[in-house]
Amino acid sequence: MSDSNRRDFLAGTALLAATTAMFGNRTAEAGDPSFMNNVPDPALAGKELPTFKFALEKSMGKVIGKSSGKEATVEQLPISKGIAGVSMRLEPGAMRELHWHATAAEWAFVLEGRVRTTVIDPQGFAETNDFAPGDVWLFPRGHGHMLECLGNEPAHFILIFDNGYFSEFGTFSISDWIGHTPKALLAKNFGVPESAFEGFPKDEVYFARGAVPPEKPSTPLQGWKLPPTTHKYEMLEQPPHKIFKGGREWRVDSSRFPISTTITGVILDLEPGALRELHWHPNADEWQYVIEGNVSVTMFGSHGRYRTETMEKGDVGYIPQGYGHSIENIGNKPSRILIGFNSGVYEAIDLSQWFAGNPLDVLATNFSKPASLFEKFPKEDVFIAPQVGP
Repeated sequence: MSDSNRRDFLAGTALLAATTAMFGNRTAEAGDPSFMNNVPDPALAGKELPTFKFALEKSMGKVIGKSSGKEATVEQLPISKGIAGVSMRLEPGAMRELHWHATAAEWAFVLEGRVRTTVIDPQGFAETNDFAPGDVWLFPRGHGHMLECLGNEPAHFILIFDNGYFSEFGTFSISDWIGHTPKALLAKNFGVPESAFEGFPKDEVYFARGAVPPEKPSTPLQGWKLPPTTHKYEMLEQPPHKIFKGGREWRVDSSRFPISTTITGVILDLEPGALRELHWHPNADEWQYVIEGNVSVTMFGSHGRYRTETMEKGDVGYIPQGYGHSIENIGNKPSRILIGFNSGVYEAIDLSQWFAGNPLDVLATNFSKPASLFEKFPKEDVFIAPQVGP
């Protein structure tokens, strides 16, 4: 063994020993989130919490014609390793071309305009759906799909991905693939002459532009072969999950939208001065996009670390799994926040709920205060506190 190889071997052995000491004698499979979530994130290991805010709509993004995509990945917001997001606008006649994401599922919420999608799954089932503002779609990881503006008005929607690295590793476009495949191979694959591929794009198109699509979807080449589980959910057509004095919440997870096994979506409305109370999520990271209003978001990271960010319309926030946080409307108008979680099951523990779940003597001992003080605290979960408090 050479000196160089010996050094590499010893370094690897030391790393394995340290890992075993930290996590126990078990093997971590590639992509095992239960293992990776135990590994300290260098971005969160400092004496101060890093920024968890990014001005998404003020970023440059990718622009072709009047269509654009602006992204927030770990490149733009290093803390956001578990979730990435995109703000996409399509002009009439524009299409986000046929593509798939090898490393992330795609969840979307339509803000403006109408969108038509097609998606195909590994069993060959294909679905075409039309979406309006307030509607949601979910495409599982690796499922081929396209998005196109429907009608004569531009469309705007927010995409959420369950992998903060998705942009760098995850997008495979059909024009890019065909443009770099020999024509002889394509001809053999499809059973058509090589000349059929003359004039095809040589590089990725990304946004294709053509005529405004027909109001009624056209029949697929294979005919209609619909999947057993739909990719569409009309989120804001449903009554709110819960209504409070200071706001309301819509929530869609896998219990309501079965195909959405890795992403949960929430629309949170807060009245002026209202507070989504201090809480944490045991099972997921939280990604926030401010649709309307001005909010103050706090994050608590243990060992006295606490950070507050002020966010406005078009800004993105990110809270890692298990970190305490709150969202407060600090403006004089109602605020609306789109929130995504990288789990198909919603879990949260609210601070008021935690207090209410403990006996008075436990609270008195913990805080060195008389038990009578805690008799004034809420006896149930607050969730949203109005401007004057619960």
